[in-house]
Amino acid sequence: MSEIFHVVPEAQHNALVAAAYRHRGYSPAEALDGARFCAEATRHGIRTHNGLKALHLDHLFGSGAGGCQPRAKIEKIKTRFRGAQVWNANRKLGQSTGYAAIEAAIKLADRYGVGMVSVDNAFHYLWGGGYVMDAARRGYIAYTNCTAALAEVVPFGGKYPTLGTNPHSWGFPTTDAIGYPIVIDWATSVIAKGRVQQLEREGKQLPPGAAVDENGTPTTDPAKAVSLLPFGAHKGYGLSLMNEIVAAFIGGSLPTLRNRWDQVGDDKGTCAFFFQVWHPDAMNAGAFAKGRTQSENVKAVLADILGHGNENCMLPGQIEAQAAARSAKNGGLLFSEAEINAFNEIAVECRKARWKLADFKIAE
Repeated sequence: MSEIFHVVPEAQHNALVAAAYRHRGYSPAEALDGARFCAEATRHGIRTHNGLKALHLDHLFGSGAGGCQPRAKIEKIKTRFRGAQVWNANRKLGQSTGYAAIEAAIKLADRYGVGMVSVDNAFHYLWGGGYVMDAARRGYIAYTNCTAALAEVVPFGGKYPTLGTNPHSWGFPTTDAIGYPIVIDWATSVIAKGRVQQLEREGKQLPPGAAVDENGTPTTDPAKAVSLLPFGAHKGYGLSLMNEIVAAFIGGSLPTLRNRWDQVGDDKGTCAFFFQVWHPDAMNAGAFAKGRTQSENVKAVLADILGHGNENCMLPGQIEAQAAARSAKNGGLLFSEAEINAFNEIAVECRKARWKLADFKIAE
């Protein structure tokens, strides 16, 4: 049986999420960034990183624990490399930092062909795909990775969680070719922690081989999932390890201390971000077959990949594009009853009116 979704006007959603951030001490600009990002995630069907996840993360590890500092200012550290910037985020809200970093990388790419922004002392920015998708819509190739909030993934062949879920996110400007940007965005664990929380909220089970309980025994019960497993065995492990090494070069410290504020002591418990943006013209060799333009060549390559009997295959970003189209068709953001009930707990926290299920139409 299909899940029933209710249509919440975006302005109503944003007002509540922004109010929650303001209630926790964030500036109006930060609150708007937080709400805007959560709306984008919901619009594209990313239920694991919507407003519920963002505010829950902030409560556990952010403003509620000192891991994120409302109204913090980003410090730009001097570097001799013109196409690169290095920042100390000073624990600023992750969404505000992420938006600023992708904009800075785009400006560098416009000037130098490629731009890179490395961010130290950050608070988690949630859905990396949102930042690269925005850049791809504007005609750029973009990449980001980050260290996840906690070390909760067991390395391949190990038994103790020492890695984050450590996502990688790529965006490609393919709207002219296929109608939407290709966005390759994944956690390096079999399942994201936000997905575990979502499935627990919805009363559903985990897929087999995704998590273990406190005794290291495989479990499909999200309430018993203590640690996660990397996807693809050694391959997912290697990709997760990559994030930790990149972060280590930037300034990130021990993964097992990240956001464990009661254990950090004189060490460091913050996340690290890495952004890179390319201008497509900077990589144009100009020798495309049959006189095609760069854009035409990308379209031809994708058509070949999805030809030869592969016409029913999906491209990364297609599900998000379909979710966005469904949101647009219904004129709002789509939430389950369980999610609306959870938002009402947030409304109580920040002394705002609770949402009434009867006020929202059922999504088509």
